Amino acid sequence: MAHTDQTFGEPIATGANIPALTQAERRARAVRRVAAIKGFYVHLAVYVVVNIGLLAVDALTGSDWWVHWVAFGWGIGVIAHAIAVFGRGSKLVTDWEDRKIKQLMAEQR
Repeated sequence: MAHTDQTFGEPIATGANIPALTQAERRARAVRRVAAIKGFYVHLAVYVVVNIGLLAVDALTGSDWWVHWVAFGWGIGVIAHAIAVFGRGSKLVTDWEDRKIKQLMAEQR
């Protein structure tokens, strides 16, 4: 029988080979996840504000339009950041981080 988290009603461990996460480990994982999401939203906000400013400069200088190249190039970075934070790869990275932290902590004993 799987144990459940009293707060969310979710299983703590999903199989025999996966150790149950402690409350501190779940909290640390949640804190890292929130920091990653916050980092993405800050990146997105800076992208929007800077590109609006660059669009204004581009419009006021009356030269050939160049701002779209900046928006396109940086936009690729924003999309990559979104995939890293919200995509399937995010869970793989988080799981790897958890395993590596446990490994390094075990080596320090």
